[in-house]
Amino acid sequence: MAGNPLFDEILSTTLKNYIPKLTDNIFSARPLFYALTNGQTIRRISGGQAIVVPIIYGTNTTAGSYAGTDAIDITAQTGITAAEYDWGQYAATVTINGLEEAQNNGEAQIIDLLEGKIFQTQESVIENMNTMFWADGSGNGGKDWNGLANIIGGTGVTLGGINPLTAGNSWWKSTEVNLAGALTQTSMANVYNTISVGNDQPTIIMTTQALYEKYESLLEGQIRYTDTDMADGGFQNLLFKGAPVTFDDAAASGQVLFLNTKYLQLVAHSDVWFKPTPFVRPTNTDAVYSQLLCYGQLTCSNRARQGFMYGVV
Repeated sequence: MAGNPLFDEILSTTLKNYIPKLTDNIFSARPLFYALTNGQTIRRISGGQAIVVPIIYGTNTTAGSYAGTDAIDITAQTGITAAEYDWGQYAATVTINGLEEAQNNGEAQIIDLLEGKIFQTQESVIENMNTMFWADGSGNGGKDWNGLANIIGGTGVTLGGINPLTAGNSWWKSTEVNLAGALTQTSMANVYNTISVGNDQPTIIMTTQALYEKYESLLEGQIRYTDTDMADGGFQNLLFKGAPVTFDDAAASGQVLFLNTKYLQLVAHSDVWFKPTPFVRPTNTDAVYSQLLCYGQLTCSNRARQGFMYGVV
């Protein structure tokens, strides 16, 4: 179909202008998204066969005191490696059929129609991406991006090309606790403290609504503090040792995750991040469509600073 060039131009211009708002809405819509992007930018890189994340897992053994003309240790050091993550691809399609085009042929109507379509697409991406980031990356035949169940829950799973079960790789494991019982502040403190080193502590604790309410009940009679940043983002939360505790519908039943988002990073391709393709009119379909393309991956640079409890009631 030849279509209406003015209609197509208005569609393309409006969609392009709406993309920044679209991405803002997506990554402020769920506590996990918010935690990954609040206060820090998504890491954007221009390409490469894989996403390379530097990792420090050992100390520099040459550091030490000396006196006078003592020889200073110049031993070559190990303890630095890199995790490599494959690029993930994600897409959503905005489609307008011929009847919708005919019914909305004024500029204002075209913009209203497209904004409705974008809102529908936005809400779908929010739900689907959020579910994907909570899962283990095996969905859709292994095409899904990494998720927390793989990064944190998969303590024996190879991640970024590093097998934590290989001798000498125990530093590439998260802390896993099978509580098999009721949630207590003591059990939470154990995981929190185990994955903390000095002032490098969990930045957010995420769980189900049921376990959030259980934690809330443990605070009966106590002053209840909240994290103002999370509250300003619209998320219910209560503090535990300074880390906000919140809940997500996509969280796995019986689990409490202790995340240090300093080491969890959403990587985006600088040229293809919710990038709209031009609207296309297929020869055999009474419609126009544009695809929003996204290349990226959820990465981790320190599994040891992450932890979770399961079997929690």
